[in-house]
Amino acid sequence: MNGYATPDHDAVTAAPGGLLDLLKVAAVVLDGGGHIALWSPEIEQLLGYTAEEALRQRADTLLIAPENRHRGRELFAQVRSGDRWAGVFPLRHRDGTERAVEFRTMRLLDSEGQPHLLGLATDATTVRKVERDLALSHSLVHQTPLGIAVFDNELRWVGVNPALERINGVPEEAVLGRRLGEVLPGLDVEVIEARMRHVLKTGRPLLDQQTIGRTAGDEEDRAYSESYHRIEDTDGRVLGLAMAVLDVTERQQAAAEVAQARQHLSVIADAGVRIGTTLDLQQTARELADVVVSHLADLAAVDVLESVVAHGTIAPVSGGAPAEFRALAVAAGYPTDAIHAADPVGELATYGSSRIITQCVRRARPVLVERVDTKMMRRIARDARAAQTLREAGAHSYMAVPLMARGKVLGTLTLYRTVDERAFDDRDQVLASELAARAAICIDNARLYGRERGTALTLQRSLLPTTPAEREGLDIAARYRPALSEVGGDWYDVLPLGPGRTGLVVGDVMGKGVQASAIMGQLSTATRALARLDLPPAELLRHLDDIAGSLGDAIATCVYAVCDLRAGICSLSSAGHLPPVLAGPDGGATLVDVPGGVPLGVGGVEFGTVELELAPGSLLALYTDGLVEKRGEPIDTGLTMLTRLLGNAGPSLQRTSDSLLGALSPEPDDDVALLLVRTRP
Repeated sequence: MNGYATPDHDAVTAAPGGLLDLLKVAAVVLDGGGHIALWSPEIEQLLGYTAEEALRQRADTLLIAPENRHRGRELFAQVRSGDRWAGVFPLRHRDGTERAVEFRTMRLLDSEGQPHLLGLATDATTVRKVERDLALSHSLVHQTPLGIAVFDNELRWVGVNPALERINGVPEEAVLGRRLGEVLPGLDVEVIEARMRHVLKTGRPLLDQQTIGRTAGDEEDRAYSESYHRIEDTDGRVLGLAMAVLDVTERQQAAAEVAQARQHLSVIADAGVRIGTTLDLQQTARELADVVVSHLADLAAVDVLESVVAHGTIAPVSGGAPAEFRALAVAAGYPTDAIHAADPVGELATYGSSRIITQCVRRARPVLVERVDTKMMRRIARDARAAQTLREAGAHSYMAVPLMARGKVLGTLTLYRTVDERAFDDRDQVLASELAARAAICIDNARLYGRERGTALTLQRSLLPTTPAEREGLDIAARYRPALSEVGGDWYDVLPLGPGRTGLVVGDVMGKGVQASAIMGQLSTATRALARLDLPPAELLRHLDDIAGSLGDAIATCVYAVCDLRAGICSLSSAGHLPPVLAGPDGGATLVDVPGGVPLGVGGVEFGTVELELAPGSLLALYTDGLVEKRGEPIDTGLTMLTRLLGNAGPSLQRTSDSLLGALSPEPDDDVALLLVRTRP
C-alpha cells in the first residue's frame, strides 16, 4: 500500500465529510493593492471568471458593481489593517448578474511582511438553505414524540432524541458507543440487529417492524413499531442507520377498533367511487343501496320525499302530517323474500306521523333500533304482511338515516340486519350517516340539475319554431335534439323574406343551461327582426355580432343563408360555424367553403359571403356541431359521414332528418339543431 493506510484503518486521518462539498467553499487572495493574486477553481465556478481572466485584476472593478465599490474598498481597508470581517456581499458574475456571496475574511502576511487578504466564500443562498435544513432537522428530531436513534456501521449507538430517552428509560450518555443488547437486553436484540444489518447491506428501508419486549423504563412487555433507514452522505457513502420507534401497545390493545375504523374508511372510499356516477336520481339511489348491502346491512331501501321527485322541491314534514315517499331503490345482500317487504320501486307510499320513517325525516336525526320486537316492527313495516315477511326473514335490527343535503332532508336510507347476527351499534350509525350524507349531496345535485335542465329545455323549446314555415318552392325539415346531459343554446329558424326569397339560420351559443338558452332567445329574436329588413347575409351577421357583444360574455357561432329561387342562387355567410353541406339533384354532396368568420361576440372582423347555384332538386343542410362531433374522434370523421349520407338522401326530408340523427348522434353529448332545405323541381 506504499506505506499509506486506507481511510478505514488510519488512526490519524478519517474520510472527509460531505458538508464542505455541499457548500462549495471557494478561496480568493488579494494582494495589498487589491489585485487578485490567487483564484481557486471553486471561485471560478461561483462567479464564472477563469483564472486567466481574474488574476492580476483589481477585485473591486472586476467583481463589484459601481454603486457598491465604495463599501467594498472600506471593507478591504478594514481587513488589511488586521480586522476580520464576515458577512454577505454582492459580487458580479461574469454573465452580468449579481450573486449574494457569504465571506469569511482575514489578513495574511507573506515572507516580506506584506499584507494579503484571504477570502473564503460560498453562495449565500446555499448557506441559508443548509442552515434552515439543519434547524428544521434539529427541531423535528428533538420535538417529535417519535423515538429516534442513530447507529454507526458497527451497530453502536451514536445518538438518541429525548423521546427515545423516555421510551428506553436510559439517558443518552449511557448508551453512546454501546450495542443494543448491552443497554436493553429485554428486547429481542438478535432480531433487531438482523434487521439493522439487512438495511445497511441492501439500502432498502424496513417499515413498521413489530417488536415485543421491555426497556429499562418498563415493568412489563410492551409493543413497539420500528422503522429502519440507511443514512448516506451526498456521495452515497454509508454513514450508519436511523431507527424510528413508536410505542404501539395501546394501538394493539385497540386492534379491533382500529380494524373497524379502517373498514369504515374503506367503505367510505368505495362509496365515493360508486355513488354519484351520474346525475340521475334513481341511479344514485340504487348505487347507495348497493354500497350499503355490500358493507353494512343485509337489506336496504332508499325512499325520497315525493316533492323532491315530482317537483324538484323540498317540502319539510312537520307536525302531525303524514309523509309521502317515492321508493327509488331496494337491495339485498343475498337472495331473500324480505326484499318484497320494502315499498316497490317507483311507487308512492304514505306513512303516518307515528311511523319510524316519518319521525326520521321530521326530526332530521337517525333512528336506531338495536333489537326489533313485534310492536316495533308494526311501526317500521308498511303493513302487516310486510311485517310478517321481515320477521320470517329474521330481521332483528333496524336503522333509519335521513338523507340530508345543505341542511334539508330529502328522504331516508332504511337498513335491516337479518342473517348478520350483530345488532346495529353507534359505529354503524356513524358510518350509515356518512354514506347517507354523501349520497344525499349527489341526490340533491341531481334534483337541482333536473330542475335547471327542465327549465332550460322548456325555454329552449319555447323559443324554437314548432314547425318550420312552409315556403313556396322549398321542402323543409328541421330537428332539435337536446343533449343527454346539459341543454345548450342551439337554434334554427326559417324566415320569409318576400316572394321567392327565404332566410335560413342555424346557430349555437357557447355554454350550457338556462343562460345559454336565454342568450339564444335574444339572438334568435334579433335575427328575425333583422331579417325583416332583407339585409345581405354578411351585413345581418355584422349586426348580430354587435348585439352579441352587448350581451356580456356571450359567444355564438352562426350561419345565415338567403335562398332566392327566382335567381336560382343561395347566398351564405358564416360566423365561425361549421360549413353547410350542398347535395346536387343527381346525388353527391360537398361541404360549402364559406369565407371564414369569427364567432358572434368577438367583433372587429368582417364577414364574407359565398353564392351557390341552386338547381332544382338541390339539398342544403345547416347543422350544429352536436350532429357530427364525438368524443375521441376527429370532427372530419363526422363531416365525411354526413356528406356521404346526404349524397344518398331519399325523397322525404323528414325521414332523412331522422336517419341522420340516428346514424350520427343517437345519444348526443351536445345539443343538435338540423335544418334541411330542398328546392322543388
